[in-house]
Amino acid sequence: MKAMILAAGKGTRVRPITYTIPKPMIPILQKPVMEFLVDLLRQNGFDQIMVNVSHLANEIENYFRDGQRFGVQIGYSFEGKITADGELVGKALGSAGGMKRIQDFYPFFDDTFVVLCGDALIDLDISEAVAWHRKKGSVATVILKPVPKEEVSSYGVVVTDEDGRVKAFQEKPEVDEALSNNINTGIYIFEPEVFDYIPSATEFDIGGDLFPKLVEIGAPFYGLSMDFQWVDIGRVPDYWQAIRTVLQGEVRNVDIPGREVAPGIYTGLNVVVNWDKVDIKGPVYIGSMTRIEDGVKIIGPTAIGSSCRIGANATVDNSVIFDYSRLGRGIRLVDKLVFGRYCVDRLGNTIDVQAAALDWLITDARQDPPSRVPREHQAIAELLGGDGNALISNDDD
Repeated sequence: MKAMILAAGKGTRVRPITYTIPKPMIPILQKPVMEFLVDLLRQNGFDQIMVNVSHLANEIENYFRDGQRFGVQIGYSFEGKITADGELVGKALGSAGGMKRIQDFYPFFDDTFVVLCGDALIDLDISEAVAWHRKKGSVATVILKPVPKEEVSSYGVVVTDEDGRVKAFQEKPEVDEALSNNINTGIYIFEPEVFDYIPSATEFDIGGDLFPKLVEIGAPFYGLSMDFQWVDIGRVPDYWQAIRTVLQGEVRNVDIPGREVAPGIYTGLNVVVNWDKVDIKGPVYIGSMTRIEDGVKIIGPTAIGSSCRIGANATVDNSVIFDYSRLGRGIRLVDKLVFGRYCVDRLGNTIDVQAAALDWLITDARQDPPSRVPREHQAIAELLGGDGNALISNDDD
């Protein structure tokens, strides 16, 4: 069976991570989110997968290649151009436009097929959903998930009649204006006939263009509400929350990697830590080749990537730290995400520590450690953290 994963977007709402990592490659404890989707498709009998790529396309293609090691076949459709000096410049065609480009190249989708957005962890029974879609004689089915009414303003809401036929859409409505609490999960089932409604070589979106058109012409278009786990990583706060839920064991089919060295504490290979001289309360994951110096306090849920270094007497609380990060001695990191030169709070507010002359706080662990911290830089850092959940404090002067 055939499927498609949408992977061409720039992921602007997940910056700064997506400056250098395409959204489908964002790691969930060392494993790209798209790999979980490939596994799910294979488990449900979908072994031929097309992926549209654009932004940082090589990152995706070089990791998944032809899909052999994942037990599937994978092909890629690049959206963009190549410059005279060989640089790939992405120009996405939109989700529906990307589907149409593949079909125009050669009619790949010749039977019922599934399309997944590449930015969520799900455990949907896709086979059950496809059977329902076929029973309805639907040309398109959108998988819905009910959410608490107070959360509808964060999502696209789908309104259906009693038979499941889609009647209308509401994009992030106010709570008191929402006509439904069923949201669009970015999981779609189509028949090849759907391509009759998508123009060629045109930027065209599934939710914004195709679906309203299907409603307007009265096509057999349905929404299926299902109870399944759906962990969105569409924004930085969503990603931060996703890591928390995985560490807390709340996401089915997602295991914490490494070895459990103490209750709720997992490590990769060759981690350096003097367990008698640190205070670590799980759930915590520490990646391979990471050094935790004496006096460090780590409070979970916290994930620390590979090849990191956490300076003596530092505190890391409820945070996510990407690979190759070095945190200065004595600092206090609370409710933060550290990615390269950036530090992001749980609301998505970003501090560029290099631009703020705080390189001593967060540096690349592959570089030489920074020199003594100037007092004026400490003062700046204290101002940046001024809500009690401080970005940092530094006790080593």
